[in-house]
Amino acid sequence: MQSPEVRVEAVLLVVFFVVFVPASAILHPVDYLVLQSIRKSLADLPGSAFFATWDFTADPCAFAGVVCSGDRVVALSLGDPRAGSPGLSGSLPSSLARLSALEELSLVPGLVAGSLPAAFPPGLRFLALASNRISGPLPHSLAALRGLRTLDLSNNLLSGNIPTALLRLPELRTVILAHNRLAGPVPASVAAPLLRLDLRSNALTGSVPSLPPSLIYLSLASNRLSGHVDRVLPRLNRLSFLDLSANRLSGPIPGILFTFPISWLQVQRNQFSGPLRLGGPLPVSGATVDLSYNRFTGKVPAELAPAGRLYLDFNRFEGDVPAAIVDRVVAGGMRVLYLHHNYLTGFRIGTAASVPAGTSLCLQYNCLVPPVDAPCPRNAGPRTARPPQQCAGGGKKG
Repeated sequence: MQSPEVRVEAVLLVVFFVVFVPASAILHPVDYLVLQSIRKSLADLPGSAFFATWDFTADPCAFAGVVCSGDRVVALSLGDPRAGSPGLSGSLPSSLARLSALEELSLVPGLVAGSLPAAFPPGLRFLALASNRISGPLPHSLAALRGLRTLDLSNNLLSGNIPTALLRLPELRTVILAHNRLAGPVPASVAAPLLRLDLRSNALTGSVPSLPPSLIYLSLASNRLSGHVDRVLPRLNRLSFLDLSANRLSGPIPGILFTFPISWLQVQRNQFSGPLRLGGPLPVSGATVDLSYNRFTGKVPAELAPAGRLYLDFNRFEGDVPAAIVDRVVAGGMRVLYLHHNYLTGFRIGTAASVPAGTSLCLQYNCLVPPVDAPCPRNAGPRTARPPQQCAGGGKKG
């Protein structure tokens, strides 16, 4: 039995639909009212004309960015998607949750501010509101979207914690929350079958939790994460992109990681230490590998030779650079090799060999005199070699 309030609302909606909605429109009256509230809450920035077609004397299903199925709105793309469009301003109305058939909601980059709606349509599968000025916490209602597959809220001003239940949604494949102000830990026991997880440039703390082996892309860069990763990373054998740079991670790097199909591996500016014991040669020829600004020791592994760009500077490597790496540089296969600020003692290049033009090689500040004259980056400093006292007897203090 319906309450009197519900019956009155239903009657009002029917009256509104009959009196105010043109005969050409077939849209459900609730969706019609929500579109009107969106138009009131958002506006074109100067240079944008997205809302020019939103004339409510015509069929709303013909509005720019509106996709209907039957009498319901199933997709909303708010803003002109063409490159260079200035986007929209205003805020997202709470009435969005009443679009009960909505499956996709996106917003072009602009100046939309305010908080996220407290609730979203229950059938939402795609939510992308990146590069605006949305602030406040992530609502826990996001974790109720059981069919959500893609979530992109990057480049906003979001704060607070990541809801634990969010990363347990059964259909979730892509989560991009990069470049916000999120704090607290990465939720433990991430159970969603994720392919891409991008949380870089936040203020996340704690350790790297257990992550799903389905991951292909993982970025946790530029946070405040700490602890070891040698028990977490070996499970992620499908990774093709890994960026853990600019954190406070420590301990060893598991050698098996270098046998994964990774074309972009960045762990620079952490506190990783110990020798590198690779499980085999890099499987991706031309990969970018950046291990700089850590505390790695021992020999430079010859298994790194397939890399196209290799950054090992500001570590504690010693001994000769492997012939396989020298040969690849001379052959032009490795376009960048930075080895400055280590304790290396040899880079044996043939007298008739030379470094190809366009290749960046830096050997400064080691226990050797660089055998080739090649330009170095500014961070190499002006000194060619280490002081002898730092090289005699294995005195590694710099």
